Amino acid sequence: MEAALVTFTKAFNTKDAAAVAAHYAEDAAILPPDSPRVDGRDKIQQFWQGAIDGGVSDLALEAVEISESGDFAFEVGKFSLKAPGKDANSVDQAGKYIVIWKKGADGAWHLYRDIWNADPAK
Repeated sequence: MEAALVTFTKAFNTKDAAAVAAHYAEDAAILPPDSPRVDGRDKIQQFWQGAIDGGVSDLALEAVEISESGDFAFEVGKFSLKAPGKDANSVDQAGKYIVIWKKGADGAWHLYRDIWNADPAK
């Protein structure tokens, strides 16, 4: 799972939404802040492509806690990124996330549920 953080981050920061989405299970769902739930790998790819196209960049992820039990695991972590600001400048944003991983038939771990939100602005 920790290796997946590295490849997820690399895919996002190289603007490869398909590679980001490949980390998710086919039946995955993301629960972005202030947005509707997004179901399925294809729709998740579209969501991340929209974020990339919208100017979100410089993603960094840090797992704080990982625990697994059987075919499921959870991860709690924190993130930082640059997001478009009200003017032409980007703003630094930090926050936290929880993901649920599910072991696939291939034996690999895939993101199954993903929820995050931003910390208050400093």
